[in-house]
Formats: sequence, C-alpha cells, structure tokens
Amino acid sequence: MAKKEKRFIRTHSESSVFEDTAIWVDRETGVNYLWHSSSLGSGLTPLLDREGRPIITTVLDFEEE
Repeated sequence: MAKKEKRFIRTHSESSVFEDTAIWVDRETGVNYLWHSSSLGSGLTPLLDREGRPIITTVLDFEEE
C-alpha cells in the first residue's frame, strides 16, 4: 500500500512548559495557519497580510520540522 502524504506540514514551532505555538502550511492550498495552545485552551487561525488576505506559501518539497 502506498504511503499517504500528510496534507499539513509544520514549518515553524516554539514551545515552553505551558505553551506551544506553531505555523502549519496546507500542502494543497499553501495557506499558512497559526496554532497556539496553552494550559487554558488552544486556537487555530489563518495568517493574514496587511490587506487581510491569507499568507500563501508555495509548497514544493521541503521537510516538516
């Protein structure tokens, strides 16, 4: 059986004891998302440029962190 490629890849992450922040990129659309979690909860939101448009990354073949 062929290995299925992951749709989302993590391109950046920062962690501490109680918090985790990461940027995820959707391989199909190129849209960047910011993920943040702490002991009180978590959230996911698209990263936007100054005009309010989603930040798009051209995803070629780079490795996940």
